[in-house]
Amino acid sequence: MQYKRILLKLSGEALMGEKQYGIDAKRLAEYAEDIKSVVDKGIEVAIVIGGGNIFRGLAGTSQGMDRVQGDHMGMLATVINGLALQSALEHQGVETRLQSAIKINEVAEPFIRRRAVRHLEKGRVVIFGGGTGNPYFTTDSAAVLRAIEINADVILKGTRVDGIYTSDPEKDKSATKFDSLSFKEVLSKGLKVMDTTAFTLSQENELPIVVFDMNTRGNLMKIVSGENIGTVVNI
Repeated sequence: MQYKRILLKLSGEALMGEKQYGIDAKRLAEYAEDIKSVVDKGIEVAIVIGGGNIFRGLAGTSQGMDRVQGDHMGMLATVINGLALQSALEHQGVETRLQSAIKINEVAEPFIRRRAVRHLEKGRVVIFGGGTGNPYFTTDSAAVLRAIEINADVILKGTRVDGIYTSDPEKDKSATKFDSLSFKEVLSKGLKVMDTTAFTLSQENELPIVVFDMNTRGNLMKIVSGENIGTVVNI
């Protein structure tokens, strides 16, 4: 296995599957099966999941809502998604813990770094909900922050496309895919991988990012096995 401990970043929209809103149980079960396959190989897995399938803070702001209130609603949406993914994983027999950056003690543990690391060492999947616990920060930033805190080997950013392209491949059929990039190349080419705060934090801590298509079954296993899947961003 190429990696020992990974941080898997999933978007909330990915959980919608073929739906327009909410959570697709079929897609959730597929993700749980793929995650279980790498856990069974001894890989330590932590997950950060977005909340865009339920509520996005910026969307609320555009409709006149207070930005801080909107972001807090978005944080709660990530906890809902975390609970759904936890249920799906436990249905597959995978021990899972949900930790939240905002205190919701009845449904999730508070985020405690040492406890999270201990869970990982015991072979449990740890889902980090609630973003960073602060408004104005995306779940991409939360993913990078948590990955650094738990000493993850890599961030695996699961998306709908199979890597980083010269432009949006869903809109531009002539877009070409990169197999690997340096952090400096991403910035110089103006490519969108993560928001600037998250990307800079990853760069400063020399934490590699792999962007890949999570919706293709087996891709997660291929990446941790060392196969050339997606696009790797490294120093």
